[in-house]
Amino acid sequence: MKKLFLLFTVIFICMSCEDKTPNFTSVFETSNGTKTPTYNEVIEFYKQLADSYSSIHIQAIGETDSGEPLHLVTLNPDSNFNFESIRNDKRILLINNGIHPGESDGIDATMLLFRDLVQGKMKIPKNVVLATIPVYNIGGSLNRNSTTRTNQNGPEEYGFRGNARNFDLNRDFIKADSKNAKAFAKIFHLVKPDVFIDNHVSNGADYQYTLTHLFTQHNKLDGELGKYLHNTIQPELEQRLAKKNWDITPYVNVFNNVPEKGFSQFMDYPRYSTGYTTLFNTLGMMVETHMLKPYKPRVEGTYELMKTMIEIVNTESKNIKKLRKEAFNKAYTNNLYPLDWEIDTTKQTNLKFKGYEGEMITSDVTGLQRLKYDRNQPFTKDVVYKNYFKPTTKVKIPKAYIIPKGWWPILERLKMNNIEIKPLQNDSIISVESYKIEKFNTRQSPYEGHYQHYNTTVTSSIKDITFKKGDLLVDTNQYGMRYLIETLEPSAPDSFFNWNFFDTILQQKEGFSPYVWEDKALDFLNQNPEIKKEFDSIKSTNKSFATNWYEQLDWIHKQSPNYEKAHLQYPIYRVLK
Repeated sequence: MKKLFLLFTVIFICMSCEDKTPNFTSVFETSNGTKTPTYNEVIEFYKQLADSYSSIHIQAIGETDSGEPLHLVTLNPDSNFNFESIRNDKRILLINNGIHPGESDGIDATMLLFRDLVQGKMKIPKNVVLATIPVYNIGGSLNRNSTTRTNQNGPEEYGFRGNARNFDLNRDFIKADSKNAKAFAKIFHLVKPDVFIDNHVSNGADYQYTLTHLFTQHNKLDGELGKYLHNTIQPELEQRLAKKNWDITPYVNVFNNVPEKGFSQFMDYPRYSTGYTTLFNTLGMMVETHMLKPYKPRVEGTYELMKTMIEIVNTESKNIKKLRKEAFNKAYTNNLYPLDWEIDTTKQTNLKFKGYEGEMITSDVTGLQRLKYDRNQPFTKDVVYKNYFKPTTKVKIPKAYIIPKGWWPILERLKMNNIEIKPLQNDSIISVESYKIEKFNTRQSPYEGHYQHYNTTVTSSIKDITFKKGDLLVDTNQYGMRYLIETLEPSAPDSFFNWNFFDTILQQKEGFSPYVWEDKALDFLNQNPEIKKEFDSIKSTNKSFATNWYEQLDWIHKQSPNYEKAHLQYPIYRVLK
C-alpha cells in the first residue's frame, strides 16, 4: 500500500511540474494571426524562454525615454554569451524589432523564431549567434491603439510610432536625442554584429508582394563589402525565398504614383538604423512587409526571411568575417571619403515587377483626381530600378580631429560610440585645417526636434592654433572612422553641424552701435587702403549694397579686428596627414 501511495505521489508531483511548464504558444498564434502581444507579454515570454533553456540569455541594458530598460536576448547553443569570445568563431546577427511599434510583424516573428530554434523545430546554425532587441520603442509600444496605422491591415491593436517623447526613433540614431538611441549604441557596440536586420511594415504603393527588402545602399558601403552585399547576399536571399514561394522585391520607394514608372533605392543616411550600423561595416537591411496584406502572412513572411538570412549567414560565415576585416583595414588607408550621394543615371537594374494596374480617377470625396489600384488586374512588367549611386562630395580624410573640451555634447556621443579620445597633456600650438561656415540652408519647419541645416559649405585655411590642456585629440585610424567623418564634417548630410549641435557659433555675440562705429570705421578705412579699395569697388558694382548703410558698416566691421573670431568658426579642427 505504501509503495502504491508513493507511486501516486510521484505521478502527482510530475504532473504538477508539467502543469508549471510555461506555455510558449504566442498571442499571435492563439488569435489565429490577428493579434500582437503587449510589451509586458513580450518580455515575459523571453524571460520564461531564458528560464527554460540554457541557450537563451536575457539582460537589461541602458534606459529608454519611457523609463524602462532595453532588453537584449541572445541565443547561442553553446550557452556562451560573451560577445568578445563569440565573434572569434561565429557571426553575430542582431535583429531589431518595434522601432515603430505599430509595425509589429518582427516582434511576433522573432518570438516564434527563437522559440522554434530552442525547441528543435528547426536546426540551430553552428556558425551563427542570434541576438535581438525584442521591442526597441517601449514608450510607443505602451501607447496602444487600433487607429493610427490608417493604411495598415492588422493587427487588431498595436503601438504608436512616436516614442515616449514623440521621437521617430528611426531618425535618431546619429543625433541620439533619445535615451533609446543611447541604449541602442551600448547594445550595438557590445554585440558588434556582422549582420543587422530591422523589421518594419511599408507605406506607399499597392502591389502583389508581401515581402520587400531594403538593404543598405551598396555603393555607400563601398569596396568589396558593398559589392558582396549587392552581388551575393541580396540575390541569394531573393533566390532562396523564391524557392520557398515567398517572392520578394526591393522596397517600393513610391508615393502617390504607380511603381511601373520606375523607382530608386532608398538612401539610408546615418539617421536611420541601417545607415548608422553601416558606419561600422555591418551588413544591414530592413524588412518591409506590405501594409495592405493581412497580418498573419506578413508575420509568416518576416519569419521566413529571417530564417533564410540565418541560413545564408551560416553558409557565408567565413566570407563575411574576411570582407568586414578588409573593409576596416581599407578605410584606414583611403585618402578621400564620400560625404554625399546622388543617383548614378548611367546604371540601373531591370526588375520583373509584380504589381496591380492603377489609374487616376475622379475622387468621390474631393471631386479631384486620385490614384486607384485594381487588384483584379495583376501584372508582371519590366520596371526600372535605380539602385546605383555616386558621390557628389568628397573630403580628404584627416589624420585626426581636435575638439575643444567645452563641446561636451559632442564628446558624449563619441564616447557612447566607443571612439578613442586622447586629452592633450599640455597647452600646445598645433598646425590645423580650420573651417569657416560659408553657406547653409535651414528647414523652415521642425524635423525630429530640430530645424535642420542642409546644403552646408565651408571655406578652409591652415592655421597655427593654441589648444588648451585637456582638449581632445581624436585619431581617425580607429574602429569608428566612418562615424567620425559622417558626424564631424559639417557638409555631411547627417553631420552634428546639420543637426544643430553648433548653432551657437551662427549668432554674433557682440555687435556695434552705428553712431559709434561710424567714426571708428572711417579711421579703419583710412588706415587700411586695400580694404577701402575693396569697399569702394563693392559699392560701385552692387546697387543694393550701395544703398544700404547698415550693410556697409557691417561689412567694414567684419574686416576689422573688432569682429569676433568665433562667429561662423567651426570649432572642430583637422590635423592633416
